Amino acid sequence: MSAIPLPTSPALQNSEWVQRAAAIDWHAAAEALHQQGNAVLPQLLGAAECAAVARLYGSADATTFRSRVVMQRHGFGQGEYRYFSYPLPRLVAGLREALYPHLAPIANQWNTAMGIDVRYPARHADFIARCHAAGQVRPTPLLLQYGPGDYNCLHQDLYGEHVFPLQVAILLSEPGRDFTGGEFVLTEQRPRMQSRAEVVPLRQGDAVVFAVHHRPVQGTRGPYRVQMRHGVSRLRSGQRHTLGVIFHDAE
Repeated sequence: MSAIPLPTSPALQNSEWVQRAAAIDWHAAAEALHQQGNAVLPQLLGAAECAAVARLYGSADATTFRSRVVMQRHGFGQGEYRYFSYPLPRLVAGLREALYPHLAPIANQWNTAMGIDVRYPARHADFIARCHAAGQVRPTPLLLQYGPGDYNCLHQDLYGEHVFPLQVAILLSEPGRDFTGGEFVLTEQRPRMQSRAEVVPLRQGDAVVFAVHHRPVQGTRGPYRVQMRHGVSRLRSGQRHTLGVIFHDAE
């Protein structure tokens, strides 16, 4: 499959994605993830890149996506999304491979704190090989599209036995210009406590890294496990596109 056409520059090579990922303040991102279960990576994509990825949603190329899901048919909310096929578009594959090595140490820290024996390898290719050996062979990066009145119910993206505990969502549209409403929402359920909700403000090109399923929280008697869910509030006007980068594959 050809690379995503970018209006102002040629498609980035993987080494350039590695450099872009390395420039992120991962110390600050890790601290935010430890404290609140999410971290914003400002301006991970430029406006031209966002527009190029969003345009893929209407692609007539049958090889770009493997499936389309209309949320209301399944009780997931309103709106729709499409899962990319392998081979992934170069931008999507580059992001997935470049971000993973910075997130794997955090994921391993979390599992250690929660008493979970699973450890994640340093390279994404090695983790994907683990998924594929277990029958999880379908790619999970996806492109979501919302219109007026659409929303995404609170959920967790669990697709099989092997789950990487962090994922990334990148807002491709500009709030206030392209759409209103449609805020990214996280909830956290602590044992014997009411759920805590958090709205994460994003601009076009911003990414949010967040917990897929659960994360450790430090208590007076040591760390304990909290359940996390994420969704999108009701869109009031316009159109909103999001790129979701999930690091495990599906059965």
